Amino acid sequence: MKKIAIVTTGGTIAMTQDPNLGVVPSEKINQKLNDIPYLKNIAKTELIEFANKPSPHITPKDMLELSKLVKKLIKNKEYDGVVITHGTDTLEETAYFLDLTIDTVKPVVLTAAMRNLSEPSADGPMNLIASVRVASLEKSADNGVLVCLNDEIHAAREVTKTYTSNVATFDSPGYGPLGIVDEDTVVFFRRTLERMHIEADAINDKVALIKTYTGDNGETLKHLPKMGYSAVVVEGFGRGNVPPAVGNVLKELVKQNFPVVVVSRCFKGRVLGVYGYDGGGADLKKHGIILGQEVSGQKARIKMMVVLAKTKEINVIRDYFEFQNK
Repeated sequence: MKKIAIVTTGGTIAMTQDPNLGVVPSEKINQKLNDIPYLKNIAKTELIEFANKPSPHITPKDMLELSKLVKKLIKNKEYDGVVITHGTDTLEETAYFLDLTIDTVKPVVLTAAMRNLSEPSADGPMNLIASVRVASLEKSADNGVLVCLNDEIHAAREVTKTYTSNVATFDSPGYGPLGIVDEDTVVFFRRTLERMHIEADAINDKVALIKTYTGDNGETLKHLPKMGYSAVVVEGFGRGNVPPAVGNVLKELVKQNFPVVVVSRCFKGRVLGVYGYDGGGADLKKHGIILGQEVSGQKARIKMMVVLAKTKEINVIRDYFEFQNK
C-alpha cells in the first residue's frame, strides 16, 4: 500500500459554520482530515499541518515555503505522493507556483472544498478521497502538479476557478480535464505538454497585476516604479491589445528597464502580435513588451515573481514567457 503525505494549508475543506461569525477555520477539522473514513482502504496517510488559513490569506511567501516542504517530502523515500488541501479562491495560483518550482515524478495533487463540513452535502471528504486515489497511482506520475475536485483531474497550468459557489467550479477552458476519478478507477485522457521548471530559492513579490479597460489612460501604471514595484502584468483585450494611452505608458516603462508582460482577459486562446495599431499586440511587442501567451494574469504574475528572483534582464525574462514560439 502506498504512503501519501496530506499537507494541510486550510480553506473551506477545514472550516465549519459558527452561528455568530459565519464559516470560519476549524483547527479540529484541519488536524483530522486524514481520519476521513475509507482513506485507509486506499493508502497509508500521514497528516502534516502546514497552515490553517483561508486561501485569500495565503501569500507568495507561503507558497515558497510550501514548495520547499513538498520538495523535502518527495525526496523522502517514505512517501509515494503528496496531497495538499487548500482553499479554492487562490488554489490555482498556489498550484501553478508549485508546478513551476517543483521538479518531480511523484504525484503532487491539490484539492479543496466548496462546501464546509457543516453543510449536508459537503464535498471535502470525497475530494480528499479522490485526490489520495490519484496520488497513489503510478499512472499519475510525471504529470506535473495536479488539481483534483468534483471527480475531475486538471493540470495546474490550465485550471481556473470559474464559479463562485458551484462544486463544479474548477475547469480548464480550452483544454478540458486531464482525466476523471470514477467509482472503479482513475482515467487519464491526456497529458499537458507545455510545462516549465524554474528552480526557486527566493521570489520577488513586488509584481503588480493591472486589468485594463476601455478609456484607460494608464495613469495607475505610471506610478508603479515609484511605488516600489519591480514589474507589471497587464490583462489586455483579445490577442493582447490595450488602449493607446496604456500602450504609450507601457513603452515608457520598458525604456526604464521595467519588465512588462501583457496577457489577455479572455479565458481561451493565445496572445499574439497580430495588430499593428497603437496599443495593438504587434505594436507592443515591437517596443519590447512581453506577450505572455495563454497564461492568465494571476498565473503570469506568479511566474514573474519566480523569474525576477533569477534575472532582471528583459530579454531573458521574455524567454520564460514566450518560449512557445522558440
